[in-house]
Amino acid sequence: MRRRLLLTLAALAATSLCRAQGGTPLHPATYVHAGWAQTTGGQGGRIVRVTTLAADGPGSLKAALDMPGPRIVVFEVGGVIDLGGKSLRLREGRVTIAGQTAPDPGITLVKGGLDVSARDVVIQHLSIRPGAYGRAKRSGNDHDGLSTGDGAARVIVDHCTFSWATDENLSASGHRFDGATPDDWRASTSHAITYSHNLVYEGLGESVHAKGEHSKGSLIHDNVTQILLLGNVYASNRERNALFKGGAWGAMVNNLVYNPGGKAAHYNLVAHEWQGRPYQTGRITLAGNVYRAGPGTAEKLPFFTLGGAGDVELFEQDNLAFDRQGQPLPITGRYTASNAQIVPVREAYLPPGLAWVPPRELEKLLPLYAGARPWARDPLDYKLLSDIAEDRGQLIDDETQNNPAGLPVRKAVRRAFVEADWNLADVSPRAGWPSLFRQVAQ
Repeated sequence: MRRRLLLTLAALAATSLCRAQGGTPLHPATYVHAGWAQTTGGQGGRIVRVTTLAADGPGSLKAALDMPGPRIVVFEVGGVIDLGGKSLRLREGRVTIAGQTAPDPGITLVKGGLDVSARDVVIQHLSIRPGAYGRAKRSGNDHDGLSTGDGAARVIVDHCTFSWATDENLSASGHRFDGATPDDWRASTSHAITYSHNLVYEGLGESVHAKGEHSKGSLIHDNVTQILLLGNVYASNRERNALFKGGAWGAMVNNLVYNPGGKAAHYNLVAHEWQGRPYQTGRITLAGNVYRAGPGTAEKLPFFTLGGAGDVELFEQDNLAFDRQGQPLPITGRYTASNAQIVPVREAYLPPGLAWVPPRELEKLLPLYAGARPWARDPLDYKLLSDIAEDRGQLIDDETQNNPAGLPVRKAVRRAFVEADWNLADVSPRAGWPSLFRQVAQ
């Protein structure tokens, strides 16, 4: 039975997920074409092998991130990298980080995250679970799972898993007002970013963040542009599924949002943060998404809400929103007393050629291929997807609430990287992605 299921998943990964309208396939091997982030990462560069799970030193992931020049980072070890409370920083671009090359159980980062301030970056098939790891509430030193910052551009984060962050799970950020003009602001902060086919779930609420409650999915910071959220699963994050702040321009296409708390997707230009600066109008496309309320969701919560003081141009099409009984919920709403308006527009803000899968297929398809290494599901991801299917989602404050064992602890597994087994142009298996499912089935 397990073999038959895995072979079915492999077939779906190769066929069903390629049915996006207009010829834009939702498939792991095509990530370089999905979005404004047109990059090949470290293609053509040297192969850098990660051979240790140590947080630093020779053969570590940190050493590979710190190297200059084009490079493809592959893994000859699988297991957990304990960052000890210090997030990794990627400042050297032209890099592909290929988590798919690791032996099972793949690579998981804990007790920290990954901050990206570089150009031309592709990251695939990593799991990042920062966690509270026993620290006191509101004690500080909170971690994003992954965030882009100043100077980040042409960044693709594809088929990864983010959970238990104490700030945002997955964000695009940077200094939002660097420069003299709004065009300067947009050029200096994160731009041309694609987050595709990721699992983003269970941000920790009343945990270590100094501000208190902070269960958040994705923050798209002020003036971030060309941000594409494509085919992700957001589950049991209280807010920011995603939050687009003032002047942000981006698109959410074919995402599944399940069990938000007080807000699902929203836009908010915070007036006191823009003091003395001209407000910029946000620009957002919502297309082909599914939002489903869960046990922690506020009653009658709309899919997209407007807060704050600034207007947002919104293209909205083919989105579905349901309560727990399958009855329709509003698509749009507001939580502000200001004069800010949702301005409907007829032209989508989308990368050229991008279309979407019909939304009624998402709950069938996304659990089959979103997240890190779907051919060999991490048990935590498997439980999360089961909770979505059975409407058992929880908004949690600590990683031990929904998983008594807490952060994963796994024995290191080693396997040499065989270059002949991989297409180095995009680090896809030469035998095809379905071959990875078949290996597990055997």
